[in-house]
Amino acid sequence: MLKHQCNRLDTIFGCAYNAYMTKPTNSPNNLINNISNDVPSAQANAVPDQQNFAALSAEMVLDALASVGVEEDGRLLVLNSYENRVYQVGRDEAEPVVVKFYRPHRWSDAAILEEHAFVHELMQQEIPVVAPLAFHGETLLYYQGFRFAVFPRQGGRAPDIERSDTLEWMGRLMGRIHAIGALKSYTARPKLDAQSFGITPRTWLLEHNFIPAELEQTWESVSAQALEAVQACYARAGEIATLRLHGDCHSGNVLWTDAGPHFVDFDDSRTGPAIQDLWMLLSGERGDRTRQLSDLLAGYEDFFEFDPRQLHIIEALRTLRLLHYSYWIAMRWDDPAFQLAFPWFNTMHYWQDRILELREQIAAMDEAPLRLF
Repeated sequence: MLKHQCNRLDTIFGCAYNAYMTKPTNSPNNLINNISNDVPSAQANAVPDQQNFAALSAEMVLDALASVGVEEDGRLLVLNSYENRVYQVGRDEAEPVVVKFYRPHRWSDAAILEEHAFVHELMQQEIPVVAPLAFHGETLLYYQGFRFAVFPRQGGRAPDIERSDTLEWMGRLMGRIHAIGALKSYTARPKLDAQSFGITPRTWLLEHNFIPAELEQTWESVSAQALEAVQACYARAGEIATLRLHGDCHSGNVLWTDAGPHFVDFDDSRTGPAIQDLWMLLSGERGDRTRQLSDLLAGYEDFFEFDPRQLHIIEALRTLRLLHYSYWIAMRWDDPAFQLAFPWFNTMHYWQDRILELREQIAAMDEAPLRLF
């Protein structure tokens, strides 16, 4: 019976997968776009060339859960994730769980366990986050060469970030997260800085011939100017403290219930400036973003001090994210899922838009930073 269910699920899996992968993805802020340069663990190296998860069938997902004692009922729903593979799995007479299979060769075991430990620290302080479940004391699990983790399902709706009270509430929680994040340092997870998010991506893209020949010289020049402007922003800010971050804190990674917000998906957690976890919650015109940031900080500073010098690097961080976005897709281009998700990537029009985008960012980085109320 289970075998029959799994064969049927493979068909459903394919349909659901194609459906969610065709979701519009024009905004880099809605994407998980961080790449680790960590050396893969021995367990990760044991996996053949499975970057595209081709070997990860629906049956294997269910068998992996069975291997750690999770009694599933055969229901499997593919959830939206580009970098990893994430599923909601039904259980007999129990709430469903969410299982995440980590992309092979991306993070080391030590890096994944650092993330898990950070989220558990937050949970122990009663901060609403979703931490992985432990099985025989272990949160990082293995099955046939894949690494995975199991999480309780916690639903919610998107936060209404147009409301000042919503932003202030989210600011309070982020302040609490950063207060804990500042207590220790990561040793296995990388930093978010101009080297890892700007210089390395630019060099790699140029060396691997992803940019059309007709546009390569222009993109090379404009991207160099953008990185010079990034360095100028950091120079104006001066030395800024760093801490353990959520790392990808856009509104899609915040779920709202009647009890308030909770933060999900710390997969991109790394070391960086506190403003990284705030600027992606801002949108609209300059006046809108100023009001939103002031609302966030009204709650944030109840728990953690904000250094206003960080305002100088908001547009620099946005520029680095944009550069890293193209690098992220290019690095994953051998994964068929990415070719389905981003059919417009690497076209002439795509790179023309990126050149225009960088020129706009160069101008934005030359403007005065946001001023708080």
